[in-house]
Amino acid sequence: MSKQRAYKRGWKHTKKRGRETVTNCSFCGRRVPRYKTFSVTRGFRITDPVLRKELGQSAMSFAWQKMSACPSCARHRRIVRSK
Repeated sequence: MSKQRAYKRGWKHTKKRGRETVTNCSFCGRRVPRYKTFSVTRGFRITDPVLRKELGQSAMSFAWQKMSACPSCARHRRIVRSK
């Protein structure tokens, strides 16, 4: 039996080796080079028009978060699916 990969890696280095920026995974806390992370946007919508008008436009930006996931968390949480 041949071993298949879960997904095709399209990683490309952005800087020289040893100079890569490192970020923390939002789910497990692992330190991963930024080019290996998968970005995920999580949030919620406020559908009540009265509450939306009361909060204003500035409070709407706090409802969404940009998170980064390491490759193992991305597979576990099905952000990246097997082909």
